[in-house]
Amino acid sequence: MKDPQDRKQSLFPLRGQGLNAQAFNAQVPNVQEPDAQGCNAQGLMAQGLQDPSRRALFAATLLPGLERFFEPMATRGGSWDEWFRAIRANDVNRCRALLERGFDVNTVEAERFDTGLIVAVRERAGKVFRLLLDAPGVNIDARSRNGDTALMIAAFLPDAVAVQVLLEHGAEVNRSGWTPLHYAAASGSILVIRVLLDHHAYIDAESPNKTTPLMMAARAGHRSAVQYLLDEGADLLLKNEVGLGAADFARAQGHTDLAAALEARQRQATRP
Repeated sequence: MKDPQDRKQSLFPLRGQGLNAQAFNAQVPNVQEPDAQGCNAQGLMAQGLQDPSRRALFAATLLPGLERFFEPMATRGGSWDEWFRAIRANDVNRCRALLERGFDVNTVEAERFDTGLIVAVRERAGKVFRLLLDAPGVNIDARSRNGDTALMIAAFLPDAVAVQVLLEHGAEVNRSGWTPLHYAAASGSILVIRVLLDHHAYIDAESPNKTTPLMMAARAGHRSAVQYLLDEGADLLLKNEVGLGAADFARAQGHTDLAAALEARQRQATRP
């Protein structure tokens, strides 16, 4: 599952951190906030910054505090490349050897600023995933550049086993902004939705623009997920910050039957 480079403008732009193009059919605009000098990390990378030491320098300049994650790249560029190749290949022995040599388990890659754990989830590298979960000092709730966590990626894939294991290791299920439940609802996985709710995920969690998981399920046309969320108590009457509800999201994406059903239920709920 790869992020496309070109993203189309959505009728309902999902502002804030998280919810990348991978998650929503390449319809979320890729807006990068400029730094004080009018440039951004993505733009700099596009200018040929392939040298790990230069990436470290720009990380320190543009993203204060992130330079500590790039230190292994600057000092051991070969090991950095080897580390992420081994993760993507699910080569648990090579990853273990690098950790034993002192490689930083929380080192991030240059494109998304994913940690090895997040890459392992994305790539479904199960053996490495288990190794990294138990590695001393691993940051299980580390965020990528757009705010994604390992649990959020697992929820969207959807990978119910990875979701369960991450939760058992203490991964954060509720957070401000986009949540794993938004991602699970967008993927339509009732199993993952159920696991998250069983671990006390807030069913009406609001994104930065007050979009709820129910709205995301409706937007994607996942009737079963919509019904399950409603049965579990999701509030159909909620609107986002521009006044759009679940039925509006469904209709805008061409899910007219689902929109009609939601509107009928909405009228029933508001009937005196």
